[in-house]
Amino acid sequence: MNVLVIGSGGREHAIVWKVSQSPRLTRLYALPGNPGMAELAENIGGISVDDHAAIGAFCKGERIDLVIVGPEAPLAAGLVDSLSAEGICCFGPKQAAAEVEASKVFAKDFMARHHIPTAGYATFRQFDEALRYLESVNYPIVIKVSGLAAGKGVVLPETMDEAKATLESILVDKAFGDAGDEVVIEERMTGQEVSLMAFTDGTSVVPMLPAQDHKRLLDGDHGPNTGGMGAYAPAPVFTAEMMNEAVETVLKPAVNGLKSEGTPFVGVLYAGLMLTPNGIRVLEFNCRFGDPETQVVLPLLETDLLEIAEACVNGNLTDVDIRWGKGAAVCVVLASKGYPEKVESGKFVKIEDLPEDIVCFHAGTKNENGNLITSGGRVFGLTAWANEIGVAIENVYANIRKVAFEGVQYRRDIAGKVLNG
Repeated sequence: MNVLVIGSGGREHAIVWKVSQSPRLTRLYALPGNPGMAELAENIGGISVDDHAAIGAFCKGERIDLVIVGPEAPLAAGLVDSLSAEGICCFGPKQAAAEVEASKVFAKDFMARHHIPTAGYATFRQFDEALRYLESVNYPIVIKVSGLAAGKGVVLPETMDEAKATLESILVDKAFGDAGDEVVIEERMTGQEVSLMAFTDGTSVVPMLPAQDHKRLLDGDHGPNTGGMGAYAPAPVFTAEMMNEAVETVLKPAVNGLKSEGTPFVGVLYAGLMLTPNGIRVLEFNCRFGDPETQVVLPLLETDLLEIAEACVNGNLTDVDIRWGKGAAVCVVLASKGYPEKVESGKFVKIEDLPEDIVCFHAGTKNENGNLITSGGRVFGLTAWANEIGVAIENVYANIRKVAFEGVQYRRDIAGKVLNG
């Protein structure tokens, strides 16, 4: 098969890395790709991810058998619709199904329609109405931007003044642009968070291993929220009983609900779950692989990812036996100085040889005059896997200094809660 992966981040590097291991692969392309992917695939420059016609022409010219779309933005923009109309097979949902992530208002209303457990909520377009509602509730809240905000559109205000300032920033000052035309105010839930991704062909659904992400910048879950500073899988806190509950009350109703509304979802459905004292609740849905969860889940996948993706596209996922390794994987994100606020880029990178059971996924790098330099907030995801999670943690931190650049920052407690209880 000739395969094209859309995207340039750590998640897409992990997808390229996994697809490159398939015995069915003939040629592998990444658009636009990154320096890490260039070791496994041919990077395609000169074509914008937004230029659907050019991507379609490339796919036809290179006889691409399957396109795997990594990031949410091209899915929300209808890339799968455009390519499918040209007869090009895509692993990823069409625009209407991608609304589960592209619009938090749609997602919350969808969950209400299909009785999927989530926090109580209200949605607003006008600042005055949102403010009146805010003054009427007597429980802790979360304020969410409805549109795509690259993981940064969720605020947990601690005081009424902070909540008012947040609403004013979003609805009046337009801090998030069009993505903040509408906000969701919902009850803040308590409990541990788990990321549960699942493969689906629009009818059947197969969950992946549960993972836990670390959103806060600093050790001990302190500091500002980020796109994710590391992850591990599987998450021991998520029991077999919880998995069954999540499949029956969240994943199946979501896939069946989208199908019943005429927008079948094909690809990876990601459910961000909160394990509350009253059972599992959905924090959010995403329409694609998580980042950095993908970097710990795919190394543990034993089944050929191409075989799974093709089965999802062809509607016969139930014919594939999806198998997982028995061990655990840990990913530590190496971020630039200043992340997640004012990021310092353009720093030279040095990477030493790493052991076979560790891989360095590129997330924000580029080549300049023959040198590898940093070009984003999250620069690398260093992932280790082993038979036991303690060994994986030990290995990733023992090798972390082999990936070096000025100003590097990373958490030193990724997956620590598993060992410390």
